[in-house]
Amino acid sequence: MSGAADAELASCTMREFSELSLKEPLQRALAEIGYGEMTEIQAASLPTLLAGTDALLQAQTGSGKTAAFALALLSKLDVSRVQLQGLVLCPTRELADQVSREIRRLARFIPNTKVLTLCGGVPLRPHLASLNHPPHIVVGTPGRILDLIGKSALLPATVAVLVLDEADRMLDMGFADSIRAILATVPVQRQTVLCSATIPASIREISREFQRDARDITVAVDRNQPLIGEVFFEVDAEMKLDALQALLLHYRAESVVVFCNTRQDVRTVAERLAGRGFSIAALHGDLEQRERDEILVRFANRSCTVLVASDVAARGLDIAELPMVINFDLASDPDTHLHRIGRTGRAGRGGTALSLCTRREVDRARAIEARCDGKASWGTVPSTSSNSPAPPPFVTLAIDAGRRDKLRPGDLLGALTGDAAIPGAMIGKIAVFPTRTYVAIAREWHERARQRLGAGKIKGRSFRVRSLGS
Repeated sequence: MSGAADAELASCTMREFSELSLKEPLQRALAEIGYGEMTEIQAASLPTLLAGTDALLQAQTGSGKTAAFALALLSKLDVSRVQLQGLVLCPTRELADQVSREIRRLARFIPNTKVLTLCGGVPLRPHLASLNHPPHIVVGTPGRILDLIGKSALLPATVAVLVLDEADRMLDMGFADSIRAILATVPVQRQTVLCSATIPASIREISREFQRDARDITVAVDRNQPLIGEVFFEVDAEMKLDALQALLLHYRAESVVVFCNTRQDVRTVAERLAGRGFSIAALHGDLEQRERDEILVRFANRSCTVLVASDVAARGLDIAELPMVINFDLASDPDTHLHRIGRTGRAGRGGTALSLCTRREVDRARAIEARCDGKASWGTVPSTSSNSPAPPPFVTLAIDAGRRDKLRPGDLLGALTGDAAIPGAMIGKIAVFPTRTYVAIAREWHERARQRLGAGKIKGRSFRVRSLGS
C-alpha cells in the first residue's frame, strides 16, 4: 500500500491525538491544553501532513486547521539547527498573531523553540534586530516577509515546511505577486500546505504551480445541523442605526462583532453607538499595532461588549465563544459574508448571524442566502427597547511589563490573590505580550485590583498599571 493510501486509511480510523505518531513533547502539550479528540479536518489531514505530503485543506473557519499544520511544522522541527525551518504566510496581522500563539502553545515543551511574528504596520527595525538570531519558525504577512527577504535579513533557503493560511483571502487582498516572489526563494524540496475556507480557481492555479502531488482534503459543513442561525432584516437606510440598537438590546449577547464595509463607517457607527451608551471598541486598518492588540484583548476579555469592525477583522479574530455577528453593512459577496459569520458558531458551538439590508440590497441578500443553501430566514426588527445597554462584566488592566521582564501569568495571579486579596473567581483571562500584560478583573473588583497592584509589587518590582475599560 502506498504512503498516500496509508495516510488516507489512517485518516478514516484515527480519532484521538494520542493515536498519532507524535513526539512526546507534542503529546504532552496536547494533553495539557486539553486537546483529546481530533476535529474532522485534523483527523482527515494529520496523517498526510505528518507524512510530509503536500496538501490543500478546505474546511470552515474554526474547524482546527491551525493546530493541524502547526503540529506538522513542529513534528519536523530540529531545534539544534539554528535556522529557519518553517514559514507561515497569513493575510492579516490578527491571523498571524493567532497562528503564532497556537504554535507556541503546542511547542511549550520543546525547549528553545524560537517563533517570530513578522507583519507590516510596525517599524522594520525591531524585526531586523530580532532576525540577528535566526528563528526556527516565522509567521507573517507576505509584504513584510518579502521586504525582509529582499534585505537578506530573512533567509528562506532552509525552509522545510511552507504554509499559506487563508490562501483565498491573501489572493483577494492582492498578495498573489508577493506570494509567488516568496515561493521562488524557498527550496523546491519542501512540504507546501495551502489552507482555505473556499477553493476558487485562483487557489487551484497556485496549487498546480507550487505543490507536488498535493492531496485535496475537504471537510464539508453539515447543513443538516447548522451551527449558525441566520436572519436577514430589510430596513430603510436612514433607520439602520436604530435597527442595530434594537437588535443589540433585544438579543443582549455578551459579545457581538458588528461588521461595516468601510473604515469611515466603522468610526461613525462606533461613535454613535457609544453615544447611545453601548460599550464599544472599533477595529479598522488605520490603527497602530498596540491599539489593535489592546482592542482585541479587551474584547476577548469581555471588557467591551460590541466590536465594530471592517473586514480586516473577518479573518484571524480568535474569540472562542462569540455568540453573535451583525452585518450592519451587507457584505459585497457571498464569500466575504461566509468569512464574517464564520467568527461565530466555532468549534461546535452555536451562534447567531444577523444582517441588515436596504431595499436596493435585497437581491444581493438573496444571493447570499442561496449560497448558504437557503437556511437563513427573514425577520422583522424588534420594537425599540426602553432598556439601557448593560455594562460589560470585566475591566481589563494593563501592566507595563511582559515576557521580556520574565513576568508570567502565575506571578500576576499570585499578586492579585495575595497582596490585592482578589478572589480567584473574579480574575478572568491573562494575556502576556513581550512588554505588556493584560488581565481581566470583574467590574466590581477592578478598582481595588488597580490600586493594590499600582501601590504594591509584582515579583519584587513596581510596574505602571492602568485600566483599559471602565
